[in-house]
Amino acid sequence: MPRMLWCKKFQRAALLAACSAMAFAAPALAHAADSSGAASIEPPVSDEHTQLNHQSYPPDYFTQFAPRNAYEMVLRIPGFAIVDANAHGGGQRGLGEANQNVIVNGARFSSKSDSIQDQLQRIPASDVVRIEILDGTTLDIPGLTGQVANVVYTSSGTSGQFRWRTGFRPHNTEAQLYGGEISVTGSSGEFDYTLSLSNNNDRYGADGPTLITDGAGNVIEEQFSKFSGKSDNPRLSGNFSYDFGGGTVGNLNVSVRRDNRVNVQPETGIAASGLVRERDFREQNKGPQYEIGGDIEFPFGPGRLKLIGLERFERDKYSSELVDAFGDGSPSTGFQFNQTNETGERIGRFEYGWNMWEADWQLSGEAAFNRLDRASNFFELAPNGSFVELPFPGGNGGVTEDRYETILSFSKQLTPKLSMQLSGGGEYSKIEQTGTEANSRTFQRPKGSLSLAWKPQSDFDVSIEFARRVSQLSFGDFLASVSLDNENQAGANNQLVPYQSWDVELEFNKSFGAWGSAKLQLRQAWFEDFIDFFPLVNGGEARGNIGDADRFHVELNTTLKGEPIGFKGAQLEVRAVKRWMHVTDPFTGLERPFSFDQDSVLELRFRHDVPGSDWAWGSNLYTDQNVAYSRRREIGRDHEGPTFINFFVEHKDVFGMTVNATVGNILGARNKFERTVFDGDRPDAGILFDERRNRRIGPIFRFSVSGNF
Repeated sequence: MPRMLWCKKFQRAALLAACSAMAFAAPALAHAADSSGAASIEPPVSDEHTQLNHQSYPPDYFTQFAPRNAYEMVLRIPGFAIVDANAHGGGQRGLGEANQNVIVNGARFSSKSDSIQDQLQRIPASDVVRIEILDGTTLDIPGLTGQVANVVYTSSGTSGQFRWRTGFRPHNTEAQLYGGEISVTGSSGEFDYTLSLSNNNDRYGADGPTLITDGAGNVIEEQFSKFSGKSDNPRLSGNFSYDFGGGTVGNLNVSVRRDNRVNVQPETGIAASGLVRERDFREQNKGPQYEIGGDIEFPFGPGRLKLIGLERFERDKYSSELVDAFGDGSPSTGFQFNQTNETGERIGRFEYGWNMWEADWQLSGEAAFNRLDRASNFFELAPNGSFVELPFPGGNGGVTEDRYETILSFSKQLTPKLSMQLSGGGEYSKIEQTGTEANSRTFQRPKGSLSLAWKPQSDFDVSIEFARRVSQLSFGDFLASVSLDNENQAGANNQLVPYQSWDVELEFNKSFGAWGSAKLQLRQAWFEDFIDFFPLVNGGEARGNIGDADRFHVELNTTLKGEPIGFKGAQLEVRAVKRWMHVTDPFTGLERPFSFDQDSVLELRFRHDVPGSDWAWGSNLYTDQNVAYSRRREIGRDHEGPTFINFFVEHKDVFGMTVNATVGNILGARNKFERTVFDGDRPDAGILFDERRNRRIGPIFRFSVSGNF
């Protein structure tokens, strides 16, 4: 391994060790803080959950927030932030081990189409018995580490919920009218069910100037564009559970959805010569998708066996068209690109858990079969006004991966304050590609993790995890594609392999009683076969493996309460993220951050539930800094900001409903895009042109109504 990479690893390890030493001293520091005489206001803890490894929030704790569902309750837990399934990058590979930090009644979510938010929003707040904050290492669910929220609930009969979201923007957008969800949850004997109908409805847009200059700063063209878009994603979902008795429980999840997204962007360009160009650009993406999944768990021998099956399918029909018309009467020019993707995933999995030697064991096995079939057509506008098809063989074909995995996991409470979870195994996969770039390869990769959790006091804990992970490939990267708007094309690459990583994750959690709580996370990852754009021998570029890389991630989540200073009902949540990334650019040989990644994030969420009333108000602030992308003949950055701020007012009982009104983008954050295009390969080529776009977004008004029936 290169000496520089070893030095970086040593520096990261030293920082992790230093943070560990500081954290171990935190209990003593916390004692000093508590001696100030401030009253300690801890969340109520139910009698059966006063053990060192548990912190429990009963429904009474959330009364001031008047939550409608379990999601709104989890959001109010001090210092806790929901982690989605793609936290480690690369997406979830099959079902695999758990990688979300929310479970329900002690079990992980098994659906891949429904997010954590979707599923928690369908659990009525009246059905929640308590929400426990546990250390994932103490659970018999492999893959969990750090703080985990366990939502304990029981169905209390048939009930329903609804949410309607609407909004508008004064510039470039249609009104947002049909967003929201209606769901019914109920039970009949041993049968529980949830049915929901939802639509993720959005409208967006921006307008403003773009300046194109040459390498000397001379104006080539001035442009003005108006971008507007809309998306609707209606979905029907059903979740069913049946208790067969004798410890046998079955679940069935069904989801059907249709996506429809349309973007339109007319543009006027005025060249330095005075020539006027009118551009019409539009793109659309639509298609259905479904998921059917189920599991059954039952006693088997000395333990319990769980069998899981899942089938997913999605069809996307994408089309884009760009036409330029010229004021001097010259023939119009343009292109058209159409692409149909059919993707599917079929998974079979078993999990067998048992207790032996005062420890929890689990043996799991998974077979996953992923597939992509793609058909692409590329056309150029002829002088007679018709589109003529061009050869585009790299954009047609298919990719499949057959993968088999086995993992053995071991979890044990070593002492009353220290727990451990160890897992190890491997996977075998076969990747095949059809079309003009046909290829077939097989791989064997080790996987596993070791996590330790130490909880010296009920208000402080530390966890550390060492893991070997394998990412999920995006099959579309194997085949060629075109982006008409930016005049870019990515070639095919039949040598692509999933990147792997060695990860170290350290998490500290500290409660400050009446003042709130804080969570600090440190993550170091060393990547192999990292994926980014890389040069093809024919002069083009494609997504490919570019070698080793590393990333250090620091994240702080803090909740500050207003009660100790007399500001009752007030709460401020702070989330701050900073990343340091290093990868060698395959075009220049120089070190740079990861394309499109986030460099930093700052998010502030303030809420005040006015005591003795049904009113609440607050404000949110969000700003981030993302990283520029790097291609063979181009570098650029697409971002919005610098800072978004909104203000909201909420009433929790308007004829029994919760009504929220929000004004967003108060500071006038803008939509920006900058890129530099070179007349040859970087880094030696000269600048062909610089593009600088700065468009107005304008204020954003939102209105929502939610209730129960």
